[in-house]
Amino acid sequence: MSAEEVLARLPPGCRFGTIRWLAEATSTNRVALEAAEAGAPEGLVVIADFQTAGRGRLDRRWDAPAGTALLLSTLVRPVDLPPAGWHLVTAAAGLAAREACGRFGGPLPDLKWPNDLMIGERKLAGILAEATGDGVVIGVGCNVSAAPAGAAWLEETGAVDRAELAAGLLAGLDRRLGRWAEIADEYASTCATVGRRVRVETAAGAVTGWADAVDADGALVVDGRAYAAGDVVHVRSPGGGGE
Repeated sequence: MSAEEVLARLPPGCRFGTIRWLAEATSTNRVALEAAEAGAPEGLVVIADFQTAGRGRLDRRWDAPAGTALLLSTLVRPVDLPPAGWHLVTAAAGLAAREACGRFGGPLPDLKWPNDLMIGERKLAGILAEATGDGVVIGVGCNVSAAPAGAAWLEETGAVDRAELAAGLLAGLDRRLGRWAEIADEYASTCATVGRRVRVETAAGAVTGWADAVDADGALVVDGRAYAAGDVVHVRSPGGGGE
């Protein structure tokens, strides 16, 4: 995969027209954050074949052998959205990634609140958003041809063109940015966590209950109470239903 291959697949006028492809990086988010702090404009994309210090939420490591995953970060400067609403950029990236993954004939991934794509109960991809000044760097790591034990990968059901996957994700994100109310509605109606029994692990402790909704602020509503942040575990119901 190369920057040129991704650019050739993007629709005309796509804001993500500046792509830096790296054989190796500490993490694509770190490279994009450094560029953002140096004044890079919205639309920068960093793609790497291998990360020496890939990260997920809560500084968890994201490990993938070289060339087996899509490792991509983008810089967005949502000037029409207050920082309190920047979670919608993450939601837009999740929806775009889900759509792009679904193009290759396998099962359409589920969105698990707040930032994972799942095939059943196996993680396929994760999203890491990091704020910087007036911008947000959105990192996506998606297993393509290999995965850690217990995780899912796209090529379980057929060949995947990583350049096409990257371009589909970027085009889907470009199409959604700025349509904030629509993003909130689309995410709330798509999130597989809604309607499930869950355990929300927060700094104040763990809470178990039923996920009622994702509200307009992006918070997960569990038994009527909204949680803006936390790790979520899908819990088996007492009757033996799926996780």
